Amino acid sequence: MTAPPPALHRRSGDLFLFICVLALLGVGLVMVYSASSIVAYDRMADSAYFLRRQATWIGIGLVAMWIARSVHYQRLRVYAVPLLLATAVLLVAVLVPGIGRVAGGARRWIALGPTSFQPVELAKLALPLFVAQFAVRRSADMRDLRRGVVPPLIVTGVLAGLVLLQPDMGSAVVLVVVTMTVLFLAGARIAHLTLVAIAALPVAALAVAAAPYRLRRFLAFLDPWSDPQGSGFHIIQSLLAFGSGGLIGVGLGESRQKFFYLPERHTDFIYAIVGEEIGLLGSMGLLLLFAFLAYRGYRISREAPDRFGSLLAAGITAAIVGQALMNMGVATGLLPVKGVPLPLVSFGGSSLVMTMIQVGILLNISQYAAGEGK
Repeated sequence: MTAPPPALHRRSGDLFLFICVLALLGVGLVMVYSASSIVAYDRMADSAYFLRRQATWIGIGLVAMWIARSVHYQRLRVYAVPLLLATAVLLVAVLVPGIGRVAGGARRWIALGPTSFQPVELAKLALPLFVAQFAVRRSADMRDLRRGVVPPLIVTGVLAGLVLLQPDMGSAVVLVVVTMTVLFLAGARIAHLTLVAIAALPVAALAVAAAPYRLRRFLAFLDPWSDPQGSGFHIIQSLLAFGSGGLIGVGLGESRQKFFYLPERHTDFIYAIVGEEIGLLGSMGLLLLFAFLAYRGYRISREAPDRFGSLLAAGITAAIVGQALMNMGVATGLLPVKGVPLPLVSFGGSSLVMTMIQVGILLNISQYAAGEGK
């Protein structure tokens, strides 16, 4: 294992990334309160119920991010395989009745006292860590399909398959995107990755066709008005929210769709509430924040002092930004409906904390970057 560089070479980390993340957390806190206040008052007689929980998770996430920032990223290499195995065990456990908790027709959560944990969120950290470690150990084989590309893809396929059983196709796609990104940057041949992508298309088509609800969602994506009260309902209400918002929005807190029209208003479809209340300018501003996060992650990856740090930063950035783009694509009707939250913005516990741990690792890598971090 590469030893941590001397303290002399350690800087404070990427301040711009940290500010960007704080901005996203701030926007998320405001929008979670705005989007959830009505349903919180109706169900809990407390309009600030989700606001307080989100603020608590942000506090826990900040502590977790600080801890992750303080642990040298090279020390994580020894945990790559154990963390991956633990993730696989948890992904199996969540499918077991009595262990996994069912909500909204999906079995994605493991109850932990008064709260719950989504194992797939751990997978979004464990997988880029494992693939980055694998690519460093097998650097001489990365241009070989059998020895360099297939092994991490098999691991990814197993994890993605377990996630599909929950079912959670959106997160399964994120895992595949992370692995393909790291393999590409590790030097895998484009021809090999293209071949894998082509071979995966029939598998994806089969996964859609095998589940009636997925097929309905895909058909609704093509024409949501064919079933406006069924599979097309989510996307129609989301598009109505964006349409009502116009350029500058109807005003913060003035959403009409949050009055029990738009489902999952403070989680998966919070971006639609952003578009309705603060308009095209607000939704584009949020998109630009994620674009800036992608840019800072790219710089950290490019300027990392070693190959492992570079690939790990790239994988983490792909996981966060890829999920954000997927969420926004669903909300705007550019992608079929998938149940993935908007990182750092949507209401959630395990998703928020795990994302902030990922950010903490990025900040740690940036402390040893070769450039100036500007």
